[in-house]
Amino acid sequence: MNNILAIANKELRGYFASPIAYIVIGLFALAYGYFFYALLLFFDRQSMQLAGLGAGAGATANVNEQLISPAFQNTMVVFLFVLPMVTMRTYSEEKRSGTIELLLTAPLTDFQIIMGKFLGALGLYAAMLAITLVHIGVLFSLGSPEWLPIATSYLGMLLMGGCFISIGLLISSMTRNQIVAGMVTFVVFLMLWVIDWVATFMGPTTQAVLSYLSFTGHLTDFMRGVIDTKHVVYYVSFIAFGLFLTARSVDTERWRG
Repeated sequence: MNNILAIANKELRGYFASPIAYIVIGLFALAYGYFFYALLLFFDRQSMQLAGLGAGAGATANVNEQLISPAFQNTMVVFLFVLPMVTMRTYSEEKRSGTIELLLTAPLTDFQIIMGKFLGALGLYAAMLAITLVHIGVLFSLGSPEWLPIATSYLGMLLMGGCFISIGLLISSMTRNQIVAGMVTFVVFLMLWVIDWVATFMGPTTQAVLSYLSFTGHLTDFMRGVIDTKHVVYYVSFIAFGLFLTARSVDTERWRG
């Protein structure tokens, strides 16, 4: 466990030692802030319109459904573009700089290396999610949103981000070119994001399979405040499978060395 944490710490320091972390966090904060502000203006306008109907109409705007949930959904869209920048260097940079040989010959197992890099990238991802807590805190200071859907949404986004990172690690382990790793990772992310839409053009069996593979389909219940074990199992299984394939890729690199 100490080796895993040491590698994770090294990865985190590596992100912040270069402009990557600052650029990624800055771009994310800018994009999320814009989306949140736009949704807040829309929510405010909608609330005023509903208030104009009169108290007897019983019409009220739900801040969780009409502001927080759309903001979180937009957050995941932003991560489609941001996370490839996080994962593209995990192995590609090691190969380019020649430090991969030192890493593979160190007294570390493939599991420790992979989990360390995974936790390092996940730590940076969690730091970006933490930025959104500022906006949520503002909402709690001005109103009374339901906390349960917010908590489960963060859990869902963390699991979904773990899936993205496991895929990014796998692709990065296959090439020494960071740009190639980043572009391929983004394309794979995008395909998994729209696979639910593609499923609507398929037959019933294929549609069911593709719908199950959809990242967004499993996130919906989390946004509603529901923790369904089948969604948790899906995300955890996807992460484990991605890390397993990464281990096989790293093992191949070790034998080539």
